[in-house]
Amino acid sequence: MANRTFADRSGERWEIRTRSRSEWEFEPIEGNPGPARLASPPGYETDPYELSVEELQRLLDAAPPRRKPPGKSPFLD
Repeated sequence: MANRTFADRSGERWEIRTRSRSEWEFEPIEGNPGPARLASPPGYETDPYELSVEELQRLLDAAPPRRKPPGKSPFLD
């Protein structure tokens, strides 16, 4: 399946990647400084191409920023 791109209300561009049935990733593209976000897709739709821009914006607003995995501990050998 292809990835969908959309511009949020601020004009920043995002690429939506379907990672699984229960998780979509909003990846910033084209100079968007925002962090990647993980969102739960709505239960009524499994394809991001079928959602309106307003629905995608609501998902993006509700999605927390994706955290980077913790680095190596400086206290371990």
